Amino acid sequence: MITAPDRLLHRLEWRVLRRLDGRIEGGYRTARRGSGLDFAGIRPYEEGDDARHIDWNVTARLDEPQLREFNEDRELTTWLVLDRSASMGVGRPGRGKQDVLAELAVVLARLLGRNGNRVGAVLYEGARRAERASTMASGTIRIVPPGTGRRQALRIGGELDRVTDVRPVPTTDLAAMLDAVAPLARRCLVILISDFIGTGDWQRPLIRLAHRNDVVALRVVDAADDTIPEAGLIVVEDAETGEQLILDSADPWFRTQFRHGVDEREESLRSGTRRAGVPLHRVDTGSDLVETLLRVVAETRRRRR
Repeated sequence: MITAPDRLLHRLEWRVLRRLDGRIEGGYRTARRGSGLDFAGIRPYEEGDDARHIDWNVTARLDEPQLREFNEDRELTTWLVLDRSASMGVGRPGRGKQDVLAELAVVLARLLGRNGNRVGAVLYEGARRAERASTMASGTIRIVPPGTGRRQALRIGGELDRVTDVRPVPTTDLAAMLDAVAPLARRCLVILISDFIGTGDWQRPLIRLAHRNDVVALRVVDAADDTIPEAGLIVVEDAETGEQLILDSADPWFRTQFRHGVDEREESLRSGTRRAGVPLHRVDTGSDLVETLLRVVAETRRRRR
């Protein structure tokens, strides 16, 4: 029986993966330095370095000991951290933030799970319906252990498609999401896929995670996150309490306050990721997935150079 993950992966293999093949090789090579055959560069010798790696020709020219470095030859393990909170449900049917997240997850699992490299996933979700509402702030976690190949991409797609007895948390507890992957990832590539609309003191957990791993943040954004149409009186609902309010979307004061809140959230996210040394990439729900991934890889290469 052909499942929804089968159909999704088959569609993405034809429309996305074929266009990416050969265009992003090495885009996520580990930045770790060590032994290997792939020459990375020259740097000044420091006390404690292995003297066998000194480049004597360059040392003679510069009159200062210089060390040859190589990209470490090892398998890469990637963890995909996938935000399944209620705020990710925004967007038009078939092309909302959750749809884009699923496409990104399956494509990246298929691309990065080749040649013996392993890909795992951490799904940040909601609270079980039987639990009290007060427990819903942190959400629950599902883990897909690392694996390789096409079957692993299907497994991650299946977990994203699976209906569970959980109710999505209204916004992401970003600190809890980062803490969930921290014990699993050591010298790995960690790709965070979220709208980063959330709560919690997430900056310090992100710094700790980035200290041990290469971390990349893909922020999935829909137009509805940043703007409100001037539609007059509208009904808005608090995703956590269910409380509804009637607001005048055309009111200048309301629109100014809304814009101020959006700008404040943007600046907090940019400054927090910059402080942690984590590249932040915007992925719009209306953008072409191939062009988006090519841009991410190009920026990653440029940043490492």
